[in-house]
Order: sequence, then C-alpha cells, then structure tokens
Amino acid sequence: MRGGILLPMPKLLIATNNPGKAAEFQTLLDRCGWELVTPADVGVELGDDEPHDSYAENAELKARRGAEASGLVTLADDSGIEIEAMNGEPGVHSARFLGDDATYQQRFAEIERRLEGIPPANRGARFICVIAVADPKSGNVRFAEGEVRGLIAQQPRGDRGFGYDPIFWIPQRSATMAEVPQHEKDIISHRARAAAPAREILKELLYEHSEADPGYAREPS
Repeated sequence: MRGGILLPMPKLLIATNNPGKAAEFQTLLDRCGWELVTPADVGVELGDDEPHDSYAENAELKARRGAEASGLVTLADDSGIEIEAMNGEPGVHSARFLGDDATYQQRFAEIERRLEGIPPANRGARFICVIAVADPKSGNVRFAEGEVRGLIAQQPRGDRGFGYDPIFWIPQRSATMAEVPQHEKDIISHRARAAAPAREILKELLYEHSEADPGYAREPS
C-alpha cells in the first residue's frame, strides 16, 4: 500500500511448460505476495531441455533462462524419482527415462521389470525436488530443496497427480501419491516441501526489491 493506492503485485515467472506443475505451484505459492505467470502468459518460449547431471544445475539453467527472456524474477524446479534397487535411477533423468517419447505406462512397466522379484521392503524410493529462484536485478540464484520417501508400488494406482505419482507408494497413507487427495499432496509432496523454503526466498526478494524501489510491491493480502 502506497499513498492509499493498492499497487499491483510483481510478477513471478514459473518457468515450466508442464500445466500440472504450474497448477501445483499456483496452489503451493498462493498468497506469497507475487502474481504467478507462465511463459505463455508473458509471451516467452522456454525450452524443456535439462542437460546437466544434477537437479540444482538444471533448475538454475531454467530459472536463469526465464529471467533473461522475461526480465522477471523466475522460479524453476527440477525433480525426479530415485529408486534404491536401481542404484538411484532414473533420478535426474526421470523426465527422459527410456527416451523423450516414452509414455509413463512404458516407464512404469520397465521399472517393474527391473524390480521383479524384489520384496516390497526393498523397493525403497524417494522423490526429490530442487527449486531455483533467479533475480534478474542482481543476477543471483537461490535454492530450496525438498524430498519425500516411500516405496515403489507393484502396479500403478490412482488418477490424481502426474508423472511417477501412480507408482510412488506412501506407507503412512497406505496409498500412492496419485491416490491421496490434492490437499494432502500439497503438504507431503517433495514439491510442497521445497516450496515452503522457496516462499521465504520470495519474501526476502520482495523486501530487497521494495527497499530499492518502494513502489515495487504492495503488501500481500
């Protein structure tokens, strides 16, 4: 609030072309003091390539690319599923496991083939997410991370979520990630756990930018 006038929220670019992921961030970052926009909203095209061997490097690349193309503070993430009995595969290559054109049903079938005969207790896995927030004003990138541990189900279950959610079994919920209600997923998922510290990063950036320019942001409602 400035001089009795409610100023518009600054825009935060969510650097993803995945509608499911963009929708999750809309919920996870609700009332964070920023107006979330997608590449399509601001008329920029961003590639989906993730050439690096670490989540942080891929997230940073996408965040920097979005910030340079749009001039906006940009948030990007990289995430994956790591399966203990597969030596951590597919990991950072989860989105390209078996090739860019493979369906998730094909990926699930290949994972089950590799885990055939392995008892449930030895089918441990984790989802991990690394978020990068790039600030075009300073050129700095800040990171947040979250993970959730579970098991690989013997067959896909559930129609909520996206990606590997149908085969990620959460023992505490006796359900796969694709079966839990969305409001629960927004608390327990790897992306939710990374979004919590990312909200703090966004608050810091609001403060820093408003210190330099008092008209930069309005008070969050």
